[in-house]
Amino acid sequence: MQRDFAGITGIQHDVLIIGGGINGAGIARDLALRGLRVALVDKGDFASGTSSTSTKLIHGGLRYLENFDLKLVFESCRERHILQRIAPHLVRPLPFCIPVYRDDPRPLWMVRAGLMLYDLLALFRNTGTHRILSAARALSLEPVLHPEGLRGAAVYWDCRMDDARLVLENVLAAAAAGAMVANYVEVTGLLQRSGHVVGARVRDGETGVEHEVSARLVINAAGPWLDQVRHLAGDSDPVLRTTRGSHILVPRINAGTEALYLSTGSDNRLFFVIPWGEDLSMIGTTDVDFQGDPDTVWPVDEDIDYLLAESARHLHGTTLRRECVVAAFAGLRPLVQDNRKQASKVSREHHLFVNAGGMISVAGGKYTTYRAVAEETARLACQRLGIDAGRSDTARLPLPGGDGFTQLTRDWPQWQQRYRLEHKIAGRLLQRYGARAPAVLALVDAEPALLQPVAPGSELTRLEVAYSVQEEMARTPHDVLRRRTPLALERGCGLHELAAVAVQMQELLAAPSSLRQRWETDYRAGEARIGEVHHGDCR
Repeated sequence: MQRDFAGITGIQHDVLIIGGGINGAGIARDLALRGLRVALVDKGDFASGTSSTSTKLIHGGLRYLENFDLKLVFESCRERHILQRIAPHLVRPLPFCIPVYRDDPRPLWMVRAGLMLYDLLALFRNTGTHRILSAARALSLEPVLHPEGLRGAAVYWDCRMDDARLVLENVLAAAAAGAMVANYVEVTGLLQRSGHVVGARVRDGETGVEHEVSARLVINAAGPWLDQVRHLAGDSDPVLRTTRGSHILVPRINAGTEALYLSTGSDNRLFFVIPWGEDLSMIGTTDVDFQGDPDTVWPVDEDIDYLLAESARHLHGTTLRRECVVAAFAGLRPLVQDNRKQASKVSREHHLFVNAGGMISVAGGKYTTYRAVAEETARLACQRLGIDAGRSDTARLPLPGGDGFTQLTRDWPQWQQRYRLEHKIAGRLLQRYGARAPAVLALVDAEPALLQPVAPGSELTRLEVAYSVQEEMARTPHDVLRRRTPLALERGCGLHELAAVAVQMQELLAAPSSLRQRWETDYRAGEARIGEVHHGDCR
């Protein structure tokens, strides 16, 4: 997949999609598979906004039962099942443990009833059936829980996922089906003719060159920037209520493979403590109204302190301080406005808005249901274009890394032996690229040195950087270290690898040295925003 800015501006498209997050990528895939001429652009990298700052879960929405959003839970459980089938390498089962204490607002019987309804709404297709544990059994499973007042625990199943790579594979699938895609292309204005939106003025973020993109229909899937794009079309009334979700990564808390599903004491919210990598846990998320510029969102001190304090309330024998935080990140949920006071109670249902100029805007929704949102949006787009929508194949066709993944898993030891891969590297390539892993390794045939680490002591190989640039449209070190790989959210935050990655990318992209220096400066500046909580020492 190559970036082709000139190609996007050279023809008229059926549909121009603004926003390369999970909704935009999913819509592009669906429409391209229906045979439409599709262009997809994003002013940053794919998934560089909300879609890489989620809690990394594909879930049925157990907590939505409290809001009686039964339709949303049913849809989410169905979509979770589909995503496990079409992207098994990226969407993997994860058990969750819910401890229940004396005087909790949700007693054990209520949790049990909720999980029975949860299994029912999933049509009993959950990875595993829930079970209720005694207090003693819960403590043997997770000794870190406070024993005082513990009544028991419930264990149920949902899924974890790699959010940025799920977006990327939808982009790859869209491109393979004929869509033209480009990151770092900013929409600066909308083209209108006789009152109808017929395209956009765009600026190449790498060269500064501006062009027009012509399209019969424009879809606004800009996430937290949705209202800004609507404003370009003359729509002054905001439809979003954005809320900030922050996460922190700390030394491993979880004793086993289960994620902890905990309730807060200050506002009765629910949050997660999820195993992350080999030796970290991810804690999140907050849900705080945000009214600033979406480009300026990052974890603030109050969010970090909130997550540390609420985690400590549940944990026994563990001291969490600011020095324990290894990394942190935050994103904005582009929720649709409603009159509920508490941000966490705002519905996650999506809405489609069509303005007077015919532009479709996609607001709200949750990660798990992106495919269904894309299907609904594609049907509406076809209707407005006067095209027979036919049926969507997105629930049936695997994503690029999912096609043949099961068979490759069985054959993988042979590939590992052929390339003499270390066990850790082999496992990482298989889980990250799925069925595309052999194509990644094919680069080694021409250049064996690609299996060398990018820097002494690093687990990141030159191979992964090369493939990210040549086949996955990575344009900056941040694209590689934060979204093509997860190094920015691990110990060291990718700073050890930064200079070497920048040098290799400069060579691959034939970029000037001045650009490499800017890459490094921008990456370090981004880390410095929350530098006081990075690289923590929890001893």
